[in-house]
Amino acid sequence: QVQLVESGGGLVQAGASLRLSCAASGRTFSSYVMGWFRQAPGKEREFVAAISRNGGSTDYADSVKGRFTISRDNAKSMVYLEMNSLNAQDTAVYYCAARSRVFVETTERKYDYWGQGTQVTVSS
Repeated sequence: QVQLVESGGGLVQAGASLRLSCAASGRTFSSYVMGWFRQAPGKEREFVAAISRNGGSTDYADSVKGRFTISRDNAKSMVYLEMNSLNAQDTAVYYCAARSRVFVETTERKYDYWGQGTQVTVSS
């Protein structure tokens, strides 16, 4: 198993940047594909970004492509989400997730472990 703890959320103005972090503990971090998802009020949880086990492959939702960057540091068991040019539509609880398979996936049900989430609020 792996335990995930997100941090770095907060209240920012439109146009600002934030960096979310996710600390993992438990089994070997480098054996997991990692993803970020988000859930806005009244909406279903949606895919944001994912990164392969060695960091060589990434995938992004169209809504964040070019603004968000996912990265990982396997030596520190950390995954990050750098978010730039934030807008009100980015307001959500952001979740870190781990998938114990080889391929990067964008589907929520294909992730095995989840953090508790961190709130990001963007004021317009």
